Amino acid sequence: MRDTHEQNRAVVLLSGGLDSATVLAMARDAGRECHCLSVDYSQRHRCELDAAARVATHLGAASHRTVSVDLRAIGGNALTAEIDVPKHSPGSGIPVTYVPARNMLFLSIAVGLAEVVEAAEVYVGVNAVDYSGYPDCRPEFIEAFAAAAALGTKAGVEGAAVQLCTPLVELSKAAIIRTGVGLGVDYSLTVSCYDPDEQGRACGACDSCVLRRRGFEAAGVGDPTRYQPEAARAASSNPGDPEKRGTR
Repeated sequence: MRDTHEQNRAVVLLSGGLDSATVLAMARDAGRECHCLSVDYSQRHRCELDAAARVATHLGAASHRTVSVDLRAIGGNALTAEIDVPKHSPGSGIPVTYVPARNMLFLSIAVGLAEVVEAAEVYVGVNAVDYSGYPDCRPEFIEAFAAAAALGTKAGVEGAAVQLCTPLVELSKAAIIRTGVGLGVDYSLTVSCYDPDEQGRACGACDSCVLRRRGFEAAGVGDPTRYQPEAARAASSNPGDPEKRGTR
């Protein structure tokens, strides 16, 4: 059995994007002492790691650390290899922005950290409603990983398995945004774009941007995303066209 302090301690996977920022706010609102974990996986665009640091500070994390893993050595996707990021609305099938085994790896590191800091929970912002179709964001994967972690960790075999918390998994992007706004999340600090420029400004046209934009529109919340000049002009000249405006 864990003592009360350990039960109130959690590891939060923090990418620097909209969803993980909301999850951190939700964990804090639930009274958790949050130890944030970001992963430098040699992604092409590093501004999200800067965003994660900003969000951790803004939302009062107890600690924030970044672990480095070189997934560029594997490649095969648009986020770690020199492959163009598609610029269109989310379609069917698994897109080229899917990073093989990324969430499996991230969750493994997070569960390991939870054992070290004696946290009872790992919070992760996976979503299976308004998402790009990644297989490692589905409830079935989370359930299977939790079962494996319970079998393969000291905490698990001693009867105190780390629990995986996925409070966003069945929420729409609009519901996620409304939740975060209610908890004081400053979404201007976040970066969600798959193809930002060197200043971290969003392209406005990738899957992630489209999903984020639609979420703000549906939530009735002003979009604080910083856009690249061309995307910003398109948004202002086509305010009602969901295919020509961007966010995430």
